[in-house]
Amino acid sequence: MSARQLVLRQRAELLRALCCGGSSEGLESVLDLLLSWGMLFWEDYQNVRVPGRTPCANTRVLLDLVYTKGDETCRLLLAAFKQVLPEAQRAGLSFGNCQTADIENTRDDTKELHGTAIQTLQTDRPGLVRRLRDRIEGALEVLLHTGSFTPSDCDEVHLPLYTPSQQARRLLDQVRSKGEPAAKVLLQYFQQTEDHPSPSIQEAPPKECLSYQKKLRSTVSAQSHFLSTYGGTSSLSLEDIYTEVQLELAQGGSEAQPQTGALGLEDVVGLVGTLNQEADTVLVSGEAGSGKSTLLQRLHLLWARGAALHDFFLLFPFSCRRLSSEQRELSLRELLFLHCCWPDGDQDRIFQFILDHPHLILFTFDGLDELMQSFSDSEQRHCCPTQCAPVPTLLFNLLQGSLMKGVRKVVTSRPEAVGPTLKRYLRKELLLKGFSPGGIDCFVRKHHRDPTVATRVLESLRSNTALLGLCHIPVFCWIVSKCYKELLGCGEGEASPQTITDVYLMILQHFFQRRASQRNTMGIGWVQEHQDTALHLGQLAMEGLGASCYVFTGTELQKCAVTEEDICMGFLIRSKDLSSSTNCKHYEFLHITMQCFFAALYIVLNNNLDRSTIPKLFQLQDRQPQPGFHRMCLGHCLIQQEGALKEANTAAETPNLQITATFVSGLLSQRHRSLLLLSCPGPTLDRKSKQVVTCLSKGMQKHFKSIPRPVEGEKKSMHAMPGFVWLIKCIHEMQDSRIARDTMAKLEVEHLKLTYCNIGPVECTALAYVLQHLRNPVGLQLDYNYVGDVGVEQLLPCLHVCHSVYLRHNNISDEGIRKLIEKGIQCERFQKIALFNNKLTDACTECFAHLLKMKQNFLSLRITKLFLCLSQCCNNISGDKGAEAIANALKDSQTLVWLSLVDNGVGSAGACALAPLIRNSTLEELWLTKNCITRTGVECLILALESNTSVKAVWLRGNELSPEEVEEMTQREPRLTF
Repeated sequence: MSARQLVLRQRAELLRALCCGGSSEGLESVLDLLLSWGMLFWEDYQNVRVPGRTPCANTRVLLDLVYTKGDETCRLLLAAFKQVLPEAQRAGLSFGNCQTADIENTRDDTKELHGTAIQTLQTDRPGLVRRLRDRIEGALEVLLHTGSFTPSDCDEVHLPLYTPSQQARRLLDQVRSKGEPAAKVLLQYFQQTEDHPSPSIQEAPPKECLSYQKKLRSTVSAQSHFLSTYGGTSSLSLEDIYTEVQLELAQGGSEAQPQTGALGLEDVVGLVGTLNQEADTVLVSGEAGSGKSTLLQRLHLLWARGAALHDFFLLFPFSCRRLSSEQRELSLRELLFLHCCWPDGDQDRIFQFILDHPHLILFTFDGLDELMQSFSDSEQRHCCPTQCAPVPTLLFNLLQGSLMKGVRKVVTSRPEAVGPTLKRYLRKELLLKGFSPGGIDCFVRKHHRDPTVATRVLESLRSNTALLGLCHIPVFCWIVSKCYKELLGCGEGEASPQTITDVYLMILQHFFQRRASQRNTMGIGWVQEHQDTALHLGQLAMEGLGASCYVFTGTELQKCAVTEEDICMGFLIRSKDLSSSTNCKHYEFLHITMQCFFAALYIVLNNNLDRSTIPKLFQLQDRQPQPGFHRMCLGHCLIQQEGALKEANTAAETPNLQITATFVSGLLSQRHRSLLLLSCPGPTLDRKSKQVVTCLSKGMQKHFKSIPRPVEGEKKSMHAMPGFVWLIKCIHEMQDSRIARDTMAKLEVEHLKLTYCNIGPVECTALAYVLQHLRNPVGLQLDYNYVGDVGVEQLLPCLHVCHSVYLRHNNISDEGIRKLIEKGIQCERFQKIALFNNKLTDACTECFAHLLKMKQNFLSLRITKLFLCLSQCCNNISGDKGAEAIANALKDSQTLVWLSLVDNGVGSAGACALAPLIRNSTLEELWLTKNCITRTGVECLILALESNTSVKAVWLRGNELSPEEVEEMTQREPRLTF
């Protein structure tokens, strides 16, 4: 089939794939490529990219235009789509025969034909956009200084509605309009600041450094080639299995990033989101299993292949787990060469090059939360790169900048592990949010090369929303994909996994079954059959957690009676880093969460465990050390290094012990009682289960007692802390509605605030399970989390007890809102919703209009950055039409008191349509800030206000009014706020 036929046949799919996120970035990236390949003239580009027209409409124009240009242009369009679209959005599309080599030949031919500076800006446009977005200020300063730009030109680029990439494109377009001199100035700026691959080296690096770079690239590539996150998956190529995760700026500010919140790998070390220009350390934080190590590994592989991070000549990857076992004092030079790559040439010259060019060097530290050291300002200052010091001292001084200032450092960690001392030295912080729904689909299809199997697994996930919510965390998605036979084997009468504990029991059975199949088939008592292995590994895991120990020597395995047969089960794997650098074998659990799970198994199955173990395990929400806990039940973990026995740090990591407590709750639920009854006496299980219930009840009561008395005239509210969310998750793991009901009977608040609490789909499932038992309706505030569409679906079971839901900045799209509103219409108490800064497009306006029409008691609707219309996506209808639809839906409302349509493209026609709401309804506040309303629209609003004294304010800041008009209208109607 020809490329032209492919474009025509897949037109709807191509349109949906490019526009599904509601952002124009995909379309603009495709246009960049087509311009650079010479497939579009500048006039074509201007005809496609019309300001004010929706991305869908512009994409249709592009598809029409390319189709008329013939088969070759269509082939390159498909190639551009393939290059621009994320993996999840490419699924199901056919791109024909679009080879990269042919495209590069086209690019080279284009360069030969065009020699002017303006033409160079066009042929190099994709790369220039990437390079410019982090250097907008520098480029504008040069253009302004040389007289190429005026201050108003700079203002045009600086418009706040532009993303950094859009600002870069706007700058390039402005330069083109200024002519050849301005284009030459910009190209000279790039030559002075970016001489790739080593932009800031004034002369070629010494040959020893070039040879070392080649060896380092080879070493890093070999280390990164296979997926290393889960030790038993060494046969999986990272290139084949890697799936993009959601990455966002931690500060949550909408001004700092595009509306979609989507950031790429290059943005980890780019300027986007920078808070402290003087700092060098970038923190990438995320919960256990969220994909931190894999993301870092992907960055390493791309650098090693020369595909990314071009600004860095050398990259040194470090594992904090390995650094924790380093007992010797080292100099920075020894740290680099011993732990990363040993030079073959002149070490002195190579190290001097590193010292002389710190801005060309990148350090990465994976798993700061696994470092057995907490940092404080009293830490010894160390600034000499040749002087020896303990590894934690070196690390702290590297991160805070006393040592090797100018070297960029990227650190991964769980959020709780980085305290205020280190956060003061951060350049920026990024959060990993796990897989999107499309990412889950992509990962499963990559894991299962058989499309039939992949489809069956995905169908099974979609039929189980709780399991689908779990799978947004990559480690859970991997487990489900690994255990797909067990998952698909859940037939009638068999419970499909619902909780985290269910998922880990599934992988436990999978590994045991794999070994048992070599001898005989496992029966229903499979836990009892492998009880010794579970207890041996459980003791090792338990003692390791108590001492923040994750790598074990043969001596430690022997101490816990771990046999070779236990190791062969697959839960313990060789630690490649330490085993290769020492004479003795070292082992680690294939994932930290697996170590927590075995520790929980040990607590549940060990009949001789101290009775105080479970109560002490649940006394963690205060994050206070429990020394007695380690002495009584965890013991001490001794690490053997070069013949010396040294006691490890006994400060337990609260997050890991909380994960363990969550697993204990799940294992002691009634749903797993029959499975464990053959391994542990019933009375013992009952006693331990009662202990867990008591601990959860006391923990929740402690939170409830901390609720302050409400200020007079305000609602009684509770600002929940992360410890509260953890207890909720433990209750959910027990899957006992009686416990949830009894717990919620004691909560008496009108507003539950859970902002910035790392609430994702997993937490939403637990919240809904527990909150649905509330006696009185509550306002649920979940702003600045990562609920997403999957999380919205998990929240639906508790929507009937919510009188209001606040979901600002939660990466929710039209599909999530559709499901929320569909359920909300059925809930009598549901009266308010706030959705600022989500991924909403004009397509969901019909849902809002339907909600307002069906629920006459609705009080407040708060939406922003939503292009309103009531059409199918094929029509191009402005914000005025959407405002008219909202007004029509609300015309009979006698309850609505607050309406916000901030930043929705509403013009004067829309304002006139909304005026009757002021005249005839109970509305008290109308927010129309940052729209396109002119004097005509405001006159309609003033006229309506004359007949309604109950309206308190109409907000009109940021509309198309002159200062004189604002002053005049304020005098006429003081309730107008400009």
